[in-house]
Amino acid sequence: MPADSTTRALDGITVVSLAAHLPGPLAARQLMALGADIVKVEPPDGDPFAGYHQAWYDALVAGQQVIRLDLKNPATRPAFNALLAAADVFITSTRPSSLARLGLSWLTLHEQYPRLCQVAIVGSVSPNADRPGHDLTYQASAGLTDPPQMPAMLVADFAGAERAVSATLALVLARERGAGAGYAEVGLSQAASDFAEPARRGVTLPGAVFGGGVAGYNLYRASDGWIALGALESNSWSAIIADAGSAGDPVTTDGVSGTAAATRRALEAYFKGKTAASWEAWAVERGLPIVAVRAPGDRAG
Repeated sequence: MPADSTTRALDGITVVSLAAHLPGPLAARQLMALGADIVKVEPPDGDPFAGYHQAWYDALVAGQQVIRLDLKNPATRPAFNALLAAADVFITSTRPSSLARLGLSWLTLHEQYPRLCQVAIVGSVSPNADRPGHDLTYQASAGLTDPPQMPAMLVADFAGAERAVSATLALVLARERGAGAGYAEVGLSQAASDFAEPARRGVTLPGAVFGGGVAGYNLYRASDGWIALGALESNSWSAIIADAGSAGDPVTTDGVSGTAAATRRALEAYFKGKTAASWEAWAVERGLPIVAVRAPGDRAG
């Protein structure tokens, strides 16, 4: 199957998005990458996210039709109604009670536009869909914050966006199979909670299997920085051990279990012998899972 065979998967599908901030626009961008036509409807003063980061906002809406409408003004509703009448999917991130006051509840929409599917991005799924919040509060409630350090990743927003894409695909597929148009809620707090499962299960805690307790799955200092080693498969681990052993290091083969301190010490000494870039190039040649650790703004060559 060609690598780009999904880029036209949603040809002929029109998505109207009323969702501001991040999760909705992130989802819309992904749906556009799958071939959907996106119409982004904003209030008269625009999406608030543009005021936080204009360049990122511009990247998110590139290639989309952006329309500003005051949905509280009856004079603008015919134009908005026409958009919905021509759409396949309606994405929202407004509280359901606010949508109802605008005459945009799911029941009302489904009666007026029986082919229109809706994906409602909410803080929490019903019956708590009106509860306010943002990525920080969802991560905090899921145990993903470490005060006073702010989160480095917007986990709830990005996870919620991907779930909104999945919900869109599922609703469109169900409709095309004859099930009719449907409604789906995507709870950002639930997404954050699900992404916290590794921590809840303890596998990412210090010293645990994915928390530094396994020699073959760890971070090591190179001569000029750090590398990440992900050798959980026996063939990768054996190849690294063989090379390290040939260099004269007293490396044993039980490092994947993380029980041999000697293995860890030997690897620490071994990886300090070259630069991080050299180790990455060496690994690429051999098909091994080693990369140089980069800052968020850096990209691999």
